[in-house]
Amino acid sequence: MILFIAGTSDARELAIRISEEGYPLLATVVTENAAIELERAHLSVQVGRLDAAEIAQLIEEKGMSAIVDGSHPFAEEASKNAMQAAEEAQIPYFRYERESQTFQYDKLTLVNDYEEAAEEAAKRKGVVMLTTGSKTLATFTKKLLPIEDIRLIARMLPRKDNMEKCEELGLPQKNIVAIQGPFTKEFDQALYKQYGVTIMVTKESGKVGSVDEKLSAARELGIETIMIRRPRIEYKEVYSDFPSILEALKKTVQLQKH
Repeated sequence: MILFIAGTSDARELAIRISEEGYPLLATVVTENAAIELERAHLSVQVGRLDAAEIAQLIEEKGMSAIVDGSHPFAEEASKNAMQAAEEAQIPYFRYERESQTFQYDKLTLVNDYEEAAEEAAKRKGVVMLTTGSKTLATFTKKLLPIEDIRLIARMLPRKDNMEKCEELGLPQKNIVAIQGPFTKEFDQALYKQYGVTIMVTKESGKVGSVDEKLSAARELGIETIMIRRPRIEYKEVYSDFPSILEALKKTVQLQKH
């Protein structure tokens, strides 16, 4: 059986493809919505974040033969935990990650982390739209909400826990855009215009993460963009397309098909 960490929409598609190839698979996801998507495809799913010890326990209990890590490019801890557990159990570890992109835009500033992004936004002031999710929202609210010349708009998934987090952090309801993508360039432009956005903050998530659309929309409107680089993690085996990782699994993992 393969333990599959399904942290992105394209990773979940890959999990389904691997299962269709006949390999028994247990997918782990963070949200109930992601679980529903995989359950509809008749995959076994477990909801919740796992640390290295919990992954190791799953490997032992289920007799896992390999780990496929399809966590989000910014889920650094998830990848490190998976690699550690795979090494301790002496089973193969495969990383699936969206291909990184290169962007050319004179109003684009690349930074290394969320704290640096908040610092850069604070220097510029104006209307700042976050498209970085809720996980690190506190980093931005702490830095930017006290500044009178900044209006902070947060775009995030329409989940109850996200709304509760916004309330706890003091982000006004009128500054919350609760919506689920993917979005077109035209939609992003309409959103920027609606709120009078002067600075957009995003992550280097990859093409499937709709970074192209967000950046193209900002570029055409002349909006400054702050982009957070991906965490730099040393993976032994990384694949960015389905055929390559499926071929690697077939060559490396001796599994009893169901």
